[in-house]
Amino acid sequence: MMDHARDLASVREATDRLLTAAAKLDNEAVTHSSRLPGWTRGHVLAHLARNADALVNVLEGRPMYVDAGTRDADIERDAPRPLGAQLDDVRESAARFQRATEAPADWSRTVELRNGVTDSAARVPFRRWVEVELHHVDLGIGYELEDLPAEFVEREIDFLAARFRGNPGVPATRLTDGTGTWTTGREAAGPPVTVTGGRADLLGWLAGRREGAALTVDGGPLPRLPAL
Repeated sequence: MMDHARDLASVREATDRLLTAAAKLDNEAVTHSSRLPGWTRGHVLAHLARNADALVNVLEGRPMYVDAGTRDADIERDAPRPLGAQLDDVRESAARFQRATEAPADWSRTVELRNGVTDSAARVPFRRWVEVELHHVDLGIGYELEDLPAEFVEREIDFLAARFRGNPGVPATRLTDGTGTWTTGREAAGPPVTVTGGRADLLGWLAGRREGAALTVDGGPLPRLPAL
């Protein structure tokens, strides 16, 4: 069962870590490239702020974004801002998200996200936790996949493996770090492709943050995964 209150505490902790780390940058460093193609660190910070506001919309029954064009335009508009403005926006939008979660609500209700995707309201805090943790890594400022909380890594591997499960474009795949095992991809009568590696590397591959060079693959080539 999803514990939204516990996840909200994790979101606060992750946000504090990110803000503390990003505060060590300067205005020039914010304009440097992030690890996401085509995005500066300013784009990443702007996206984090706008995502918090978008999730407030979700919790309050409004469309997550007006449309894809508006989402992208808002990020482009906010990306060039100086560091202080970026940090204030991330901090203030995070506070708006937290306030929205404090209103009396049925956390078992179904909510709609982007592109018609639906989920339980109780999973929204975990989705926000994912945004904060992975985009902290994307900033390229010393926080790596190996630094992510162990609980987060296991749950995000669970989530992403389930996301690709049944996808006809992904061969039947077994993931393992030697202790835990996950399955993903389409159903197949024959043996699955087995992908073995450390949890940080498995997560990096599933989340599109690593190409999988550190993974061992048996039964076929490393599967190509759809974009998230």
